[in-house]
Amino acid sequence: MGILYGMVARGQVVLAEFSATQTNAIASVVARLILEKMKEVKNNSISSFSHHPYIFHVKGTDGLTVLCMADDASGRIIPFAFLEDIHKKFVKTFGRAVHSASAYAMNDEFSRVLCQQIDHFSRNPNVDRLNRLKGEMNQVQSVLIDNIEKALERGDRLALLVEKAITMQQPMQGNNSTVALKRKARSYRNAMWWRDWRH
Repeated sequence: MGILYGMVARGQVVLAEFSATQTNAIASVVARLILEKMKEVKNNSISSFSHHPYIFHVKGTDGLTVLCMADDASGRIIPFAFLEDIHKKFVKTFGRAVHSASAYAMNDEFSRVLCQQIDHFSRNPNVDRLNRLKGEMNQVQSVLIDNIEKALERGDRLALLVEKAITMQQPMQGNNSTVALKRKARSYRNAMWWRDWRH
């Protein structure tokens, strides 16, 4: 069966919704109860709620809550990919209007998009494979970015060490820090020699 219901809301204000079957009138009621519960949840969060035999998946981002109802067999990857896709399409379609629109203001236009995407994510067998590949690509990308940042950080530290080494290699004329460092090194070496000699 797949995904059976989709909704986009701002707080408690439902902006658009679509149900794939007429028997899912309960989905709208449960979705509103979840929206009430989501008032306490921070922005940029994902959640799943079980309402036998269905699972409601919720994603809160940028002041919007995108919600869908799916059967248990859909798992979590496909519904959350659906929610991500719907959020992007909704924001791209309506822009800043989403922050001030009244209830169901976008329903006429966006319920068609919800219908198409519900059908696409429920029937297309490649969606799961594509989303897994996207997830793997995102992981690889984050690892690469992390490695590049670490390499740049090491490069900065290396440059600092090279700069200090050059400073220490300069002639001793007028360079009091080099002379002081050499004196400290010599006194430390002598102290270590005396300590070892006594034992």
